[in-house]
Amino acid sequence: MTARILSGREYAAKIKEAAKREADLLGLRPGLAVVMVGDNPASAVYVRNKNKSCEELGFHSVMETLSANTSKERLLAVIDRLNADASIHGILVQLPLPAELSDAEQEVLNRISPDKDVDGFHPVNVGRLSTGQGSLAPCTPAGCIKMLEYADIPMDGKHAVIIGRSNIVGKPMAQLLLAKNATVTICHSHTKDLAKIVREADILVAAIGKPRFVTADMVKPGATVIDVGINRVEPKKLVGDVDFEAVSEVAGAITPVPGGVGLLTVAMLMQNVVTAAKMQLQGNCNIEKTDKGKMA
Repeated sequence: MTARILSGREYAAKIKEAAKREADLLGLRPGLAVVMVGDNPASAVYVRNKNKSCEELGFHSVMETLSANTSKERLLAVIDRLNADASIHGILVQLPLPAELSDAEQEVLNRISPDKDVDGFHPVNVGRLSTGQGSLAPCTPAGCIKMLEYADIPMDGKHAVIIGRSNIVGKPMAQLLLAKNATVTICHSHTKDLAKIVREADILVAAIGKPRFVTADMVKPGATVIDVGINRVEPKKLVGDVDFEAVSEVAGAITPVPGGVGLLTVAMLMQNVVTAAKMQLQGNCNIEKTDKGKMA
């Protein structure tokens, strides 16, 4: 069996087209502000891709670049200002933060208004997602769900296995698959008989950051394999968490690395910006002034 390749480029284009159509119907120009602290090279690449996508779709894009020695207070003040800016519908703080601010990461993310939190990391949005109220979901898992929908891969009643329990991918991926009526199992470093469980998956999501961890003998014939991992194994070579060449001979469908899920993440960010703009236009948001004049 040779697996169907699920091209991130193809499905990212569909997501962006849908976001652009929705933005046009709203009659406004969605605005995204990206806050970058320091000069991490990998982060700089991601930020350029996000700005490029905004330009392609005609969205308003603002870049806030702060030095690596920026204080927590200064960073929070920038977020407060963006929370209060009506032209900005989505705010994203590029992670990771410099080591000096690493302990303040959650405080920084919590400072973003939940309805401008286009990364979907604020506890309010995590709670909305887990209780099925609808929310701004983290971009990577949300993009994966969109891809499965566009590719006509059924989720209802299927057994989905996720390797990895991070707050960014594993946990929200489970919630989104549950919302599609899949039966979900989350595996992690303490899981017993992991290979046996993984072989039961109709849909397998690998998100652990270990190069080529998933081998062909771990995959059920005909399964859909979504590889979220991006691992640099040589100066110019990237591979996923899945042994792509071997697993492609067993799986029914598979995402490549590069050219797969990473492109969906940026595309889904654009959709989240539109969704946030729509929420704010309709007044369905929790952006409130505190008694200190800052955004709650």
